[in-house]
Amino acid sequence: MNQLEALTMIPRQSADDPGRAGLLDIIGMAIYALRGNWMRSTLTALGVIIGIAAVIIMVSVGQGTQARLDETMARLGSNRIEIMPGSSRDRGARMGADSSFTLTSKDAQSIRQRIPGATYVSGMIRGGSQVIAAEQNWSTQWNGVEADYFIVNDWKLARGDFFSDADYRGAATHVIIGETVREKLFGDADPVGNVIRLGRVPFTVIGEVAPKGESGWGGDMDDVVFVPLETARRRLMGQLEMPPGTLMRITVGTSSADDLAEVEAALNELLRELHKIEPGAEDDFRVRNLTELVGARTETTRLMSLLLAAVATISLIVGGIGIMNIMLVSVTERIREIGLRMAIGATPGDIQKQFLAEAMMISLGGGVIGIAIGVGGAMLASRYGSLPIELNLQVIGLATGFAVATGLFFGYYPARKAALLDPIEALRQ
Repeated sequence: MNQLEALTMIPRQSADDPGRAGLLDIIGMAIYALRGNWMRSTLTALGVIIGIAAVIIMVSVGQGTQARLDETMARLGSNRIEIMPGSSRDRGARMGADSSFTLTSKDAQSIRQRIPGATYVSGMIRGGSQVIAAEQNWSTQWNGVEADYFIVNDWKLARGDFFSDADYRGAATHVIIGETVREKLFGDADPVGNVIRLGRVPFTVIGEVAPKGESGWGGDMDDVVFVPLETARRRLMGQLEMPPGTLMRITVGTSSADDLAEVEAALNELLRELHKIEPGAEDDFRVRNLTELVGARTETTRLMSLLLAAVATISLIVGGIGIMNIMLVSVTERIREIGLRMAIGATPGDIQKQFLAEAMMISLGGGVIGIAIGVGGAMLASRYGSLPIELNLQVIGLATGFAVATGLFFGYYPARKAALLDPIEALRQ
């Protein structure tokens, strides 16, 4: 900006106070000054842009992940403990988990009788089979379950009925299917009352469970078929070569989350007693508290959010330092202009407000661009990166406030320095 431009851009004085420039004049002068060095202004705002974009993406992904975890916990069923067989050994070689059949219906019955906090207990066996309806067929997983299974896993009915007590006692050839199986076999038609075959065994569909979607581990929870436990043992389990009374899993539900730790400890103690495991010997079963598992994932998400927040904070600080640096350079370059303005009536307050306005406009402009990039980046992460996001308008507003605060904080010193210049010394430059 040359001397003539500096003189013509002197702010108009307020009618109430001749020593004070109008707000619109200060903003206009700031825009004029920044427009003359738009490339430098853009590069200066880059740190703020990166910081704000990182904040938006970090919070969106963090909150989306937490919401996904909450949904997963709700789908899996709350206040739930899973008991599974442990590993076995073959000629000294340790086999993998679930390689032995160490759980039985007697274990499940003992849990019902001896652990008061175990409100719901269901044994379960499972296997895979081709399911056939007329000319349609689909390969799916069947689960042989007891009555409490649907309660503790929070399964609801979309149509039809659950199994009756007579179905469980009499090993009835009744089946309840998931939404995916219904779509593959019947399309949009009502499956209730139709006959399907699991392998070679005919079953009558008496119900369809409400959809749950994807599990926390990526599986389709609706690609499933349920039959009574005794039915599975008599008609479907022969191919699995399992001993009589064997269970692949026992699911235990409590009335309150506060009881989980106590029930889990009691389960470990009871099963070691029932399986006659000597003190110090390795368990032949595994007990998994799903609340603790989801809690661990939540803690991981929280730590990642803190890490990203640290990165975003550093970016904002770096951006603020860049603003301070470039404003100090601007003050040095425009000393003569500052002197001319003071000489014809501009007050130190006018000079300070102008440079402060320039710093804040750089940071605010960077904040607006950062918000746009952050929202766009979060959308792309959701679409192409399969990351759950949850945009929060409060966070976007907070990010805007941070951008303005950055300009105010880091722009104050250069603006103050410009305001304290001696007009006479400035005109000598």
